[in-house]
Order: sequence, then C-alpha cells, then structure tokens
Amino acid sequence: MVTFPVVIARLEASLRSELPGTSVHSRLAPRPRRPGPDGFDSGQIGRIRHAAGLLLVFPVDDRPHILLTVRGDGLERHGGQVSLPGGVSEPGETLTQAALREAREEVGLPVEDVRVLGALTPLDIPVSGFRLHPIVATLDPRPPLLAAAGEVASILDVPLEMLLDRSRLVTVERAREGRQILVPAFHVCGVEIWGATAMVLGEFLTLVGWKGPTDL
Repeated sequence: MVTFPVVIARLEASLRSELPGTSVHSRLAPRPRRPGPDGFDSGQIGRIRHAAGLLLVFPVDDRPHILLTVRGDGLERHGGQVSLPGGVSEPGETLTQAALREAREEVGLPVEDVRVLGALTPLDIPVSGFRLHPIVATLDPRPPLLAAAGEVASILDVPLEMLLDRSRLVTVERAREGRQILVPAFHVCGVEIWGATAMVLGEFLTLVGWKGPTDL
C-alpha cells in the first residue's frame, strides 16, 4: 500500500523534473482522435481557449485519494462525464488561481488550505477547443464538500490504489458520429473515466510509479 506522505514526496520530486506528457496522453486517448476546430491543431492562439483543472490529492486513513466530479447531465459540454473540478480562466488570473476558483465554485473547496504542488503537461481537447492545464495540489484533511447544483451531479473520492490497479484500465468501443472508436477507460467507483480526464490521470499516475496498462 502506498501511503499519502510517500505519494506527496514522489509528486514533489517528479513535478520538478521533465514530465512524460504527450507520450502518456497518446496511449490513453480515444482512437482515432477527433480533429480540433479550424486552426486549433496548428496552435493558432485565437483558436485556443485556456482552462484549468484541479487535481487534488488528500488522505483517508493515510491512504491517498483523488477528488473528481461527475458533471451535471444538463451541461452543454461533457455532461455526465467524470472530470477534474475546473473551467475557463478569467482575464487577469493565473491558471492556478483559475483552478482553485473553479474548485471553490463547483465543490465548495476551502482554497486557503490547499497547497499547490505544480502543474502537469497541458492537454488540448479538440471537441471543445480548450487547452486544459492540470494543477496538482494537496489538502489534509479532506474538508466537507458540497456539489454545486446543476453543475456537479456528484463528488467522487477515488482511492489512488484503485487507479494504480492496471486491471481497472480497459478499452471499450463507443459510437461517435456514426463510426466506432476505441476508448481507454478507468473503471472505478462505479463510473467510467475516459477522454481528457483519463489522459491527465495517466500522466499523474506515471509520476507516482504507475507502469501503465498491460495491454490496450
């Protein structure tokens, strides 16, 4: 069993080094990947909207857990999917400030108690035209949280040990725009984590010792 202090120490060391980034993202991306809006894939600044997500690590009985949310079904983008608390950065705020603000708004996180550890590799999300900047942070102990009505359907406390279990990662088939695609997904806590969230988690897990899937 990996303990909370050990995981935090590994993250602090890994986030100061070169990140695995796209090499992990590509292994956990739906295949084939959807192209972005015109100009998005070539990096035209005007076509990219920056968003930040908070990847929060906290202990339960000294065992590390990850905070995730199930988005409300009525949301225009990614409704019903599992995601990091997060959203679009506002003018004048840093990406870290955006991630913390969104977490406060979505789940009532007391951000003044959060310790930011660093940032993961930014990830482009073609379907929505966002560039997601995952911010890794920690909090001890986990505070009471409250899901924002209409925006967050439920809050998930996911044991890190469960995500590190390689048998939890499978490839499923989905229909998209009339064709079948292959989607790597984590099956944990009664939900399926796929797409951008799975790709972000893949890099995060690699930093704490995950060896990746046995077969995708």
